[in-house]
Amino acid sequence: MVAMFFPSTNLHSWPTTAAEAIELQQEFRHRVKIENDFGELKTVAGIDVSYDIKADTSRAVIVLMKLDRLEPLQTIVTDAPTTFPYIPGLLSFREIPVILQALGHLATKPDLLMVDGQGIAHPRRLGIAAHLGVLVDMPSIGVAKSRLTGTYKEPGPATGDQSPLMDKGERIGTVLRSKPKTNVLFISPGHRMDIATATQLTLQCLRGYRLPEPTRIADKISKQRERRQQTLL
Repeated sequence: MVAMFFPSTNLHSWPTTAAEAIELQQEFRHRVKIENDFGELKTVAGIDVSYDIKADTSRAVIVLMKLDRLEPLQTIVTDAPTTFPYIPGLLSFREIPVILQALGHLATKPDLLMVDGQGIAHPRRLGIAAHLGVLVDMPSIGVAKSRLTGTYKEPGPATGDQSPLMDKGERIGTVLRSKPKTNVLFISPGHRMDIATATQLTLQCLRGYRLPEPTRIADKISKQRERRQQTLL
């Protein structure tokens, strides 16, 4: 159950087929707001999802942090059955149900969601960060490790070097060098935020690693779980 500070979300009619999911994306894309619409941002929740393929379950990891100190205040780990197949471009339908369960365990509502995945840098402009942001009506950012759509010129080699991610003449995000000699990140706003602010906040959350701290810590916890599973095999 999602905590009272999140709007109620009806998952009983959650899509079960690709056609239903794409239809919902086409509807929800018009609800996304790519402009700054928030008050003071004091806390950020980093979100990452991993899978146990053998057990057919998904695990959401949420790390709540103070935005100025970037030290964990609360960590939530939640498991749930995986109910939607892996289909490129439809990741949110596979991961959002378990993310919503995890959000329901937070003691306080974060001011910002930072999701390991795409925001509007998506063929239908509704990656997981955008979809989740609309569902819970919160500012959100997508921080992806790989490109799903769009074209770009490779940024320079230094931390902070960046270039626009473009698709059909529209800017859909920022390609960011977050650390020298590492692969770029693909930053895009999810909801209630513009591209420049999403990029600036991601830069603010860097601490010498490729990933910003909120999603880096969440990703690290997910990978610890994966390593334990491999050891048991």
